[in-house]
Amino acid sequence: MREDGFIGAVEWAVAGRALPGQRVSGDRSVVLDAGGGSVLFAVLDGLGHGAAAADAADRAAQVLSENRAEPLDVLMLLCHRAMADTRGAAVSLALFDSAERLQWLGVGNVESRVVAAAPGKPAVRASALLVGGIVGYLLPPNLQSQTVPVRPGDLLLMSTDGIVPDYADGIDLAKPTSEITADILAKHSKDTDDALVLAARHRGHTGHTA
Repeated sequence: MREDGFIGAVEWAVAGRALPGQRVSGDRSVVLDAGGGSVLFAVLDGLGHGAAAADAADRAAQVLSENRAEPLDVLMLLCHRAMADTRGAAVSLALFDSAERLQWLGVGNVESRVVAAAPGKPAVRASALLVGGIVGYLLPPNLQSQTVPVRPGDLLLMSTDGIVPDYADGIDLAKPTSEITADILAKHSKDTDDALVLAARHRGHTGHTA
């Protein structure tokens, strides 16, 4: 599964695949125009794999689509309620806003990081603080999103645990996000799980517009 596109100043792409031997993946991505120059990204990892995991992730994806303008903590709570009778999922949310800031919030083990150009190899400028839990089953109290500044050219990367986590060093930031995600999936995915990676680059408000 591969998708890519632009929303305003943000270039994005997703690459994913099901566990080898399975017909459906429990990993999902959501990319939504949240209005006012903001773009909402989500990566959902339904517990386990197969159809039941996919059902949990699909429930959350629908809720996000219908409530995209809500704050991240509210969105997480709405996903939790919608998945109450499913296996549940790990959920990470990220919002690029019009002030060139990134807000993010994660429950479970979907990793999010911001990667920037640096001498020698790309540098991880920020990583989302993940809290333990399973959205739909056990949601921690008092969820609070974090906010980090982003500069034009910075790359947001979100990946499920089907991607080996130490992939950032080998990224070629000069490539389009579609090639970056395809490379990560090809070189760093595990054979024991569904896998999905999302990349989003803020190009600055003088860059490409859709």
